[in-house]
Amino acid sequence: MHHTHTFEKANALASLALERIHAEKLLPTPENFELWYVYYSEENQDVRRAVDILLEAGERITDEHCYEIHNQFLADNTENERVRQAGDKIQSTIKDVKGIVSNVKKATTQYSARLNDIAERLGDHEVDKAEMQAVLHDVVSNTKDMIRQNELLEEKLSQSSQVMLELQRDLEMVRKEALTDSLTALSNRKAFDAELSRIAREADETGQTFTLILLDIDHFKSFNDNFGHQVGDQVLRLVARTLTEGVKGRDVAARFGGEEFAIILPETNLQGGAKVGDALRKAVAGKEVVNRNTGDKLGRITMSGGVAQYLPQENLDDLVARADAALYTAKHNGRNQISAAPAPGQKKAAG
Repeated sequence: MHHTHTFEKANALASLALERIHAEKLLPTPENFELWYVYYSEENQDVRRAVDILLEAGERITDEHCYEIHNQFLADNTENERVRQAGDKIQSTIKDVKGIVSNVKKATTQYSARLNDIAERLGDHEVDKAEMQAVLHDVVSNTKDMIRQNELLEEKLSQSSQVMLELQRDLEMVRKEALTDSLTALSNRKAFDAELSRIAREADETGQTFTLILLDIDHFKSFNDNFGHQVGDQVLRLVARTLTEGVKGRDVAARFGGEEFAIILPETNLQGGAKVGDALRKAVAGKEVVNRNTGDKLGRITMSGGVAQYLPQENLDDLVARADAALYTAKHNGRNQISAAPAPGQKKAAG
């Protein structure tokens, strides 16, 4: 994981991480250090939530807990291992097929030589009945051997084809998991970045435009503090499900990070994007949060959003920054609203 902190900030976080490792009597492994460094940096809300759930439950945090959290949220080991295994399987399959093909090629060469030998035997002199029977026996025997070799090749190719289909499904699943947020099942930040770049290239090529919406759950930290992280996770899933239901066709819904979400709307201008953003905001506000464990109604949640329309050849970091600034405006103006980003040169977003 890449971190961008000042020297002083990095030193402070490193000290906190080492102190916590010592206090929890954990092994000073690189994985444990990264876990606690990320925890205190608050860069990854999934990590904080997973650790805080353990703390709220009063559990002693063990090396096993740390390993599980690191492996789930900070390491690509699972996907990499599955890709490696798939690669090994492909290599093994190719090796098996090459071996069978080599055997068939060798058998074909031998079969051709035997046929030539038989032709010479038949052409040298008159052949009596016994010798003819012997020649025919050789031809039949050699032909049967050749047929067996071809059958083995067909069987191996059939097995290899099945293996390749299974590997294709496995690798597609790995690819999908690598681009999906595990908590909400939305596209993750990696998938969002890739889609944003792709849609921007498409817009530049076609002369079309698109709109980016950034949405943030209002007062989410207070909600977490009041009701606990498990309910907080429930809220995130509820919002994700509502956003998924509210987008259509080529629209992309992603978890941008923490309690922030992003929507990309291809071929949509600023006015259209603001309309969609407001519809999503109202849809979320219309859902009541219920504690699944107790059945208690916990109230409703609201979201604030910023909308920005892509400009031709615009740097995508600038586009995100404009949408984020509009989101900040919505928060500043009282939350539970959508703000549109101004065109470059204008001073403030329109509410």
